[in-house]
Amino acid sequence: MFRTLSVIATLAALSFLTAADPPAAHKHDKHDDHYMQCAKACDDCARECDACSTHCAKMVADGKKAHLVTLATCQDCATFCRAASSIAARKGPFAGLMCTACADACKRCGDECDKFKDDPMMKACADECRKCEKACRDMVRHTAGEKK
Repeated sequence: MFRTLSVIATLAALSFLTAADPPAAHKHDKHDDHYMQCAKACDDCARECDACSTHCAKMVADGKKAHLVTLATCQDCATFCRAASSIAARKGPFAGLMCTACADACKRCGDECDKFKDDPMMKACADECRKCEKACRDMVRHTAGEKK
């Protein structure tokens, strides 16, 4: 009997705790959407940059040495994007710093890929870099004052 009452009391306490407001850290923050949109844009850009770097490697192998620069920028941009995605998704304390750097990397990578506008893969990469750059800058702008 005592055991049954103990279980009922525990369940009642748990239901009370789950009905109460969640701690502030778990509430949906008005900035959550900006972090997650940024993380998604960074993930998308990293994949596109990886695909483009493979394309550039093939172009270099075919003798088009001008693609050495885009090969390197796409590889580095993908690395920035992966790091920014991870930090933004967890709303880390360095999200603003990392996403500012990612936006700058995406700008530079997009500018390099834009030099080959007639190449569909290069254009797709440049376009994805522009989307990521915008998402990162938007996240930084919308969340700049929240940690103060």
